[in-house]
Order: sequence, then C-alpha cells, then structure tokens
Amino acid sequence: MRTTIFGKSGLQVSTLGFGCMRFPLIGNDNSRIDEEQATEMIHHAIDEGINYFDTAYSYHGKDFSKGGVSEPFLAKALKNGYREKVFLATKLPSWLVESEEDLERFLDEQLKRLDTGFIDFYLLHALDRRTWKKLSEFGVLDFLNKAIEANKIRYAGFSFHDEVGLFKEIVDAYDWTFCQIQYNYLDEEFQAGTEGLNYAAKKGLAVVAMEPLRGGTLVNGLPPAARKVMRETAPHRTAVEWALQWLWRKSEVTMVLSGMSHLDHVKENIQVAKKLSQMKWAPEEEEALKKVVAITRGLQKVNCTDCGYCLPCPEGVNIPRNFALCNDHYMVQDPAARMRYQNLLSDTAKASNCVQCGQCEPLCPQGIPIMEELEHVAELFKA
Repeated sequence: MRTTIFGKSGLQVSTLGFGCMRFPLIGNDNSRIDEEQATEMIHHAIDEGINYFDTAYSYHGKDFSKGGVSEPFLAKALKNGYREKVFLATKLPSWLVESEEDLERFLDEQLKRLDTGFIDFYLLHALDRRTWKKLSEFGVLDFLNKAIEANKIRYAGFSFHDEVGLFKEIVDAYDWTFCQIQYNYLDEEFQAGTEGLNYAAKKGLAVVAMEPLRGGTLVNGLPPAARKVMRETAPHRTAVEWALQWLWRKSEVTMVLSGMSHLDHVKENIQVAKKLSQMKWAPEEEEALKKVVAITRGLQKVNCTDCGYCLPCPEGVNIPRNFALCNDHYMVQDPAARMRYQNLLSDTAKASNCVQCGQCEPLCPQGIPIMEELEHVAELFKA
C-alpha cells in the first residue's frame, strides 16, 4: 500500500483510508454491526497496509443525538496488536456540544469508548457556520491545545460542510494538521471544492477526501450513457478505478477515505490503490469524465449523499432512502424503484408521510430543499 506524509504531522499514512460509517449490518438496524464480517474487513485492510481508520462519536447509532456503536466496535476489532499498527481518527460531535465542559467530557468519553490512551487524529465534526460559531465561543481552539499538551490527542483537524469562504476562514484560524472535505469528480465545485482543496494544501494541511464514490452513486448509480463513455474510453477500467484514480492523480489530495461495507469493497479499493504506480491519465480520459459528469448531472434529481444528518425524522420518514429511489428512477431509469418504494418502505418511512415540519433542512450539509423534494418523491411514486 502506498503511503504519504500526512501534512505537518510528518507521519507516513496510507493514501487509502478506511471510513467506519458503513459497516455491514445485522438486518436493517444501523446500530447492529455484523461484527464478524466487519472485523474480517478491518484485519484484511490492516494486513494489506491500510493504517488510517476514521470513525466518529455518532456513527452506527439509531440517530445522531447520542453515541453510536462504531467507536466501541472498532476498539474491539483493534485488539491483539492491531491498534499499534494504525492511526486512529475520530470526531467531536459538534452539534451536541452545549457548553465548554462538553468539549472535554466528549473527548474523555471517546477515549474510553475506543479503549485507547490517545487519539492520533481528532476532528471537529461537520463544521458549518452555526457549529463553528458555537464551538469558537466555547474556546474549542484552546481546548485542542490543552488536549494535545495532555497527550489525549496527537493532531487536530476538522471535517467541513459549508461554503468555501467559511472553509478558508477556519483553515486560517488555527494551526491545523489536516482537514476533511467532500470531494470527487462530481463535486469539484461543491462546498470547499477545488478552491478549498488548493487553499488548504498550500497552507500545509493534509487534505482527506471523503465521499470519493459519493455514497456509491459513482459506482451503482451511473446512468447507462455515462457507463458507455467510460467503457469506450478505457474498456478495462472499472467505475471505482475512474473515481479513485481521478482523486489520487491530484497532488493536493493526501488521502482518499473510503467507506466500505463489504470485504469485496475492501479488496477492490486496495487493488486500485496498488495500481497507482502504473496509473496513466490521458487527456482523452479527462474529457471522457467531463462527459460522464454532464450526463449524470443532467439526470440526477436530488443531490443527496446519504450522510444521514437529516435523521431522525420525527415522523419516521427515511429521507435518504426516498431520495435514493428517486435518483434511481431518474439516473438509471430503474423500473424497480417504484416497487421498492411501494413494497419495501413502511408507510411511516415513505415520503408521503412528511408533515413539512422543516426540522431536517437546517441539518442537511448539501442544502437540499428536503420538504419540496419529498413532495416530488411522493407524487412520483404514488400508487
């Protein structure tokens, strides 16, 4: 596995990171990880050279209002010498912090949940204008300095979901080691985007690209016309290779963070990473990818990445699932989308159960007009 210097830390970190948000589940319960399968995935990844594991306080919880099971599970999976082989990254739940005391309380709780004496890379999670203002008022930067001095964390960073102007403001506010942004060939101008990527890299920050496959959309959701362009341009390159290689060819991207949910995903991502030294990217491939983007953007209805920040809906509506079915209908003309909406979603989870309370919209990192789009989904799939 290829490694790279991780910003100002000077550490050799794998260029492929393991995102711990989408482990295989038992049934459809997000808070019940299939620990046997997930442990096999983690151990295989480490044995193949992946040494960066990214989790968060709320991952694999029933909602984002309390701690999920991702951190405690990862602690178990990293027993028997595996913890010493990896760099562990987790995140402060910014939206749950209501006082200065909460900053240290959450960190201490996370150290216990992860069963570790220190966290290698600690992020302020999902910063936007509201959470950045609140955390700043609570003295979060002083808190980070004290946590580093106390050897509770080694390096500080942040993940980001807002406009590029705010991103630059945050980059300039502290001596960060790294940042994490949503970045892929479909999101060059989204949120921090290429402008933010270049800005952070010039400041010496390691930049972690999350959502490299856009929640699987850039693999399973590509329209036939886009796949045709890829196939005709590079017959032996998979959709995963297109997406990951596009990122890795950018020197400003330090690491690609992939959320993998099956062992096959782990193996495929590693295989692509190992091909980096032979990677060639011709001008015609860049033009082909521009065509793919144009085709996909022309068909995609809702810009949802299935991050889950909009949940839980007080009425029980499964917002990301409704949008995924809507996009399946438009992007790949999937005739089964209507059937899945009608038969696989409960009446409570359907878009038609939305009461327009508006609680979800301020939480959406993508800025989606959720209520309006749910109305469209309900009309699209009505019986």
